[in-house]
Amino acid sequence: MLSFEEFFVACSGVWTTERTYHYLTTGEVERSYTEFRADPLALEQKQQILQATAHTSDPSASAAQGSALHKFDDAPGFAISFETRSEKGEEVSMQLRALFLPATDPIPGQEIRGEYLRDKGYSETGAIIGQFYYRPERQALEMTTAYSRSISVDQMRFVRPDLRLRTIITYERPPEGQLPSLVQLVGFGVERKQAA
Repeated sequence: MLSFEEFFVACSGVWTTERTYHYLTTGEVERSYTEFRADPLALEQKQQILQATAHTSDPSASAAQGSALHKFDDAPGFAISFETRSEKGEEVSMQLRALFLPATDPIPGQEIRGEYLRDKGYSETGAIIGQFYYRPERQALEMTTAYSRSISVDQMRFVRPDLRLRTIITYERPPEGQLPSLVQLVGFGVERKQAA
């Protein structure tokens, strides 16, 4: 069982991913291959992410700046770069930085919740704040991000040190106060860590 800290140490490095996306609104199925690198953030990079997200219009920004700021220098984060090629030959490259701010000090063996800050969103431009929780008994990290038109739920789960399973579900964003129910996309992936 990986602790919160161990999970993020294990995430560092170069990974390759084979994914299948199911677009439920159109019936289309797409396969892709991604190579990505995750490197731990320096303290200065963490501060830059906090500054970028302080100006978002997301109401949870104040929570991130207040409740979880107490130990952001110890919080795990990554500089992530990736290149994706779809089976149709389309290519997408991106670089972003992500920081995970636990709401409380991690307690071994217990679920951990907090804010997930990025200097860039995946489906919309600009800095964005989401929510995460880590379940050590499953070695699984789940990240939920509310965009203006959608809600994305992304889960990473280690099955061994060099192998992760990935699921992505994107919902249409419902009216305020309602739970998401209309699924737009479901993605599945197998991620393999490359030898250093």
